[in-house]
Amino acid sequence: MQDKIIVLGAGRMGEGIALSFILAGKAVVLVDFKSRNPEERQRYYEQVRSRLLSELKYLQEKHLIQEPQITPMARLLHIVDNQEVHTLEGISLVFEALPEVREIKQQGLAWASRHLDKEAVIASTTSTFLVTELACMVSHPARFMNAHWLNPAHLMPLVEVSRGQDTEQCFVDELFAVLKEIGKVPVLCEAAPGYIIPRLQVLLMNEAARMVEEGVASAEDIDVAIRVGLGLRYSVLGVLEFIDWGGGDTLFYASSYLCDKLDNRFKSPEVITRNMQEHRRGFQDGVGFFDYSGVDLSNYRRQRSDAFLKRLELLELMPTITTNH
Repeated sequence: MQDKIIVLGAGRMGEGIALSFILAGKAVVLVDFKSRNPEERQRYYEQVRSRLLSELKYLQEKHLIQEPQITPMARLLHIVDNQEVHTLEGISLVFEALPEVREIKQQGLAWASRHLDKEAVIASTTSTFLVTELACMVSHPARFMNAHWLNPAHLMPLVEVSRGQDTEQCFVDELFAVLKEIGKVPVLCEAAPGYIIPRLQVLLMNEAARMVEEGVASAEDIDVAIRVGLGLRYSVLGVLEFIDWGGGDTLFYASSYLCDKLDNRFKSPEVITRNMQEHRRGFQDGVGFFDYSGVDLSNYRRQRSDAFLKRLELLELMPTITTNH
């Protein structure tokens, strides 16, 4: 793994990514692209360091790090402006975390292309642009991809990696290896608007807001239902795994009912119909979105139930069981 990571952009996302690597003992260079006079620059850099120290102290209070680790960790952060390029020797990984403005992205990616070796992996953390829209801004686009971090970046494990048409697998493998080494869980998706999580959560958030608007339930009760129902369940079973668990036919008929009672936004995609026709409904057929051939489904269900009980216990939501008979 690289001993030094470059993060372009000294904003909150850049700080979070920097902290992720600092916690893993890796030096990080935050490159500030905003024009500032010397006094403004010093004041802002002090603010960045202060926020870093505050977060490290919080993690120490939660017994995730020890107090003697704070000062050495804080020293791993180096903040420079984009005129200082002497610190970039030997860098093979850079994250672009600049504001979601095309011209600013172009400035940062062109800067990285000029100052970094052609074998250095360049990953944009954009949540707005597709990798295919930005790849043209990078020299040697084979090493370029998007790496979408979720906030707070230093705590959320997931990183959604999106590759372009020219991205070579060896660079994807290198980025995955680095992310895994600092405890992240990278997933791969193609260049599509919304990646995975934003695309799913926009639908969920809009539907929750719509239910408030329609008077279906209060905002408080909807959020309770999400936290102790939907969220709790999907922390154990992924959405597609859950379809297989309950049966794709169940989803099809539920979707048809909601389409009839509400509107076509609940219509199931063609893959659900096709899976029913091909007897790929999930557990009951031994195959669905996943292949369960050779899987002991009884043991599989028990493992998932064990994981669910652990979450209930952690959240103090275990069912009340009387011992009086």
